[in-house]
Amino acid sequence: MRILAVSGSLRRGSHNTDLLRGAAAAAPDGIEIELYHGLKEIPPYDADDDRPGDLPAAVERFKAALAEADGILISTPEYNSSIPGVLKNALDWASRPLAESPVRNKPVAVLSSSTGMLGGVGAAAETRKVLGALGARTLEETVAVPKADVRLANGIDAELLAELRAVVDALAAAVDTRAALAA
Repeated sequence: MRILAVSGSLRRGSHNTDLLRGAAAAAPDGIEIELYHGLKEIPPYDADDDRPGDLPAAVERFKAALAEADGILISTPEYNSSIPGVLKNALDWASRPLAESPVRNKPVAVLSSSTGMLGGVGAAAETRKVLGALGARTLEETVAVPKADVRLANGIDAELLAELRAVVDALAAAVDTRAALAA
């Protein structure tokens, strides 16, 4: 099973990227979690550039990575009480055309972290809302890490690793259910 992990943060040392790496470390045998590294190269969405067969190369790579994945795991920070622009932009590209979106009917789980007291729950909710508009099967299982600069200062502890494992397990179960229904 292949899960594509997408961090909504471009920052080196990102707490959200750390969560995705922790999820990969927590994944049981048979589940490969691959971190996507091309979000920064995706240009701003422009309908004039949205021409089938002639999309920007970075968009083609992102959409192909989404399409090839069995499930998607997103970890987002919270910027101004919402989803980071770079993540929203990438999802906007992935939504076109909606009927052919590579996330349509695909299981997706959303994690979040922030240095604030709420752990990015607002951004996670907004991300789930956007994914729902794209037709993704968004899971309720999540992990939110408040005060991430303190909580993750010494890495991911056993308790957080177990929480991440629970989300990965739920995502894997949703992928298996989708496959069974398609058979």
